[in-house]
Amino acid sequence: MQLKRIFSTDSVKGTKNYLNTQKKYEIIRTVIYFAISLSLFAAGYIQTGRRGNLLGIVAVLGCLPASKSAVGAIMFLRFRSCSEQSAAIIESHSQGLHCLYDMVFTSYKKNYVVSHLAVSGNTVCGFSEDKKFEEAQFTRHIGDILKMDGHKGVNVKIYTNIQKYTERLEQLKAVEAEEAVTEKVSATLKSVVL
Repeated sequence: MQLKRIFSTDSVKGTKNYLNTQKKYEIIRTVIYFAISLSLFAAGYIQTGRRGNLLGIVAVLGCLPASKSAVGAIMFLRFRSCSEQSAAIIESHSQGLHCLYDMVFTSYKKNYVVSHLAVSGNTVCGFSEDKKFEEAQFTRHIGDILKMDGHKGVNVKIYTNIQKYTERLEQLKAVEAEEAVTEKVSATLKSVVL
């Protein structure tokens, strides 16, 4: 029952607290995978009295998915979800907009953590709690991804000041946007995040 509550709708990309929920999931999965490998190795050793046995081989092979899961856990441990305080402020200004939370965009040079994104047609604006967020590089990076996926003329702007961001959200509410375009841009963004 407790696990069901931990992994409810929060484990879907773009939902609030996705990163925190995914951290828990990745850690639990990693522990289970390593526990299975360890128990198989122990069972084989107890049964035969030596390390070189069939269960030992299976246990070693079981370390491959366990290690992959550990890498995923380490990736998620590096990032935090949008703070409750910021989320409360944003929610009071984002009703009616297509919103995405906890977006971590990776590139060859840098990872970009965007706490909240609002998508309205060909307009994408976001808020990052990282005061050193490199907007120019991010805009170039995400613009290239959107162009490769067939989206043209998408405007991307990331704010680090929550007051300016909420003002922009209020402006976006007044703009009519094509829902199909909004959904396609949003799907592209979700497909390239951690």
